[in-house]
Amino acid sequence: MKKYIFVVVILFIVSCDLITLKTKKVTYERPIATVYNKHLYKKDITGLLPKNLSKKDSLVIVKGLINSWAKQELLYIKAEENITEAQSEEIQNLVNDYKKSLYINGYKERLIKQQLDTIVTGEEIASYYNKNKENFKVNEELLQFEYVYFGTNYLEKTETIREFKSDKEEDKEDLERHLLNFKSYRLQDSTWVTLDFLKKEIPPLRTETNENLLKISKFIQKEDSLGVYLVAVKNMLPKNATAPLSYVSPRIKQIILHKRKLELIRDIEKKLINDAIQNKNFKEY
Repeated sequence: MKKYIFVVVILFIVSCDLITLKTKKVTYERPIATVYNKHLYKKDITGLLPKNLSKKDSLVIVKGLINSWAKQELLYIKAEENITEAQSEEIQNLVNDYKKSLYINGYKERLIKQQLDTIVTGEEIASYYNKNKENFKVNEELLQFEYVYFGTNYLEKTETIREFKSDKEEDKEDLERHLLNFKSYRLQDSTWVTLDFLKKEIPPLRTETNENLLKISKFIQKEDSLGVYLVAVKNMLPKNATAPLSYVSPRIKQIILHKRKLELIRDIEKKLINDAIQNKNFKEY
């Protein structure tokens, strides 16, 4: 009997029930579209619909989803009818290989989650860094900086500027007593950052040239409509310099964990082979 195609779209059901799809309980669900013997139901597209749609917009989107589904099903049917046996076998082999890979990778990940030691000590990180320093070059300039930012109505501006510029320990301590009065600040911080980070943190510096910022400076004062920035560039590393340990520590930790993961996978595979041989489940001829 000659095959025929029909697509049935029950738009009046969708228009009446679409807004309450997630709250209504339906004992029998009629399809909203049919292609040959394949059916599309409201539940199949509910998750694809944006919330709070009008009925008109809902119908437009549903119509598009139905057409997309129908085209895919029809193309699949035509592809099945016209595919050669060799092509079908090749596709099936690819499907089987992919399924096998998913199973294997899922199994490996479970074993890794159970057995991998994820604790990396500072000593391990430092040791790896010292042995591989030549691999840790910075590809852009790095800075260490401090700043305070206070409002235009801040009453102790003169005193704060003096303390910020000072190298005396007592002045640094006095400066920290004013922290609650600052809009934002970064003090006693040895973290290395990029020039882009500095400009993002302190917007008025975005108009400064890189040359002016890429040098050690005890004091830079900048203002915007809301307040005053006091900035000090404490240290600078040029491009291609060896990256500081503190800057690359997170990266080294990931490298060490990745190496452990590979070693664990090799051990698991080796044990599987040995157990299979011992139990006579693996034989070579």
